[in-house]
Amino acid sequence: MTAAFFLSLSFVCLGIPLAAQQAKSSSVATESHLSIDKALTLARGGRCEEAIPTLKRAMSSQAQASTRKTAGIVGLHCALDLNDRDSALDFIRLLSGQFARDPEVLFILVHAYSDLSTAAAQELGRTAPQSIAAHKLNAEALEMQGNWDAAQLEYEGIIEKEPDTPGIHFLLGRLLLSRPDARDKSTERAKQEFQKELEIDPKNAGAVYVLGELARRDQDWDEAIARFSQAAKLDTTLAEAYLEWGSCLVTVKKYAEAIEPLRVAEKLTPGNPAVHFNLATALSRSGHQQEAEREFAIHRSLVATAPPAPTDEKPR
Repeated sequence: MTAAFFLSLSFVCLGIPLAAQQAKSSSVATESHLSIDKALTLARGGRCEEAIPTLKRAMSSQAQASTRKTAGIVGLHCALDLNDRDSALDFIRLLSGQFARDPEVLFILVHAYSDLSTAAAQELGRTAPQSIAAHKLNAEALEMQGNWDAAQLEYEGIIEKEPDTPGIHFLLGRLLLSRPDARDKSTERAKQEFQKELEIDPKNAGAVYVLGELARRDQDWDEAIARFSQAAKLDTTLAEAYLEWGSCLVTVKKYAEAIEPLRVAEKLTPGNPAVHFNLATALSRSGHQQEAEREFAIHRSLVATAPPAPTDEKPR
């Protein structure tokens, strides 16, 4: 027997005629739809404060998907216009949950997150313009724009005022290495900044990792292995640290020791061809030929299906 049969039976038992109940349900649905339509009209007419509560309810209702999507998009625009961050986040959560792969929704969410980020940055600038956080945010923005000198001055200004602020020496060191005009002096100073960062925060895995990378570039294998292994222990999700740790061990022909960190790197980033190649090499040189062949095969497959590398050549 169907659920509809039991539902109709329950109405009969309660003395409610089925036709009357269906008519009532239809009336409620129509009323709900009219309510949503009214809310959309209010929103589009600039009366967002009145519309938002109904649009939120519409997102959690049994309305058609197209109606819920429209309610969510219009509601999100309303919330952003009103600078109502709580409501904006509610609409973002509902849209993300119900339309996670909808291209139009994803496009709107990108702009919504950007607008919320901009609003928060502006509020920080208004309320605490001389704070460490404001200067740090400004430095990061300048760095993203490629305004290296101004960004460096911001980081140095923070250090001058608050030399023990966690994270700032790391950011300055990273900037010094990122500059397109970086020289040997910049690299040496960057090392000093990372070491200062570790004096303040010995658990900064990022600083330890970069020091390992710099040691690897200098072919200081013992230093590189020590740094990468330390970074991996500080942050067990840092796949790059495990990969470089294992790769350095392969370079110095410590193949058996390289297997364990490379296996961890494989679990963390199974789609990275470099991981499989290094693991295959370590396994092969350690006498695990069958496993090595399997890893070499995975490496070949990943390389064959990888998208072509970007090129700076212009079409002729």
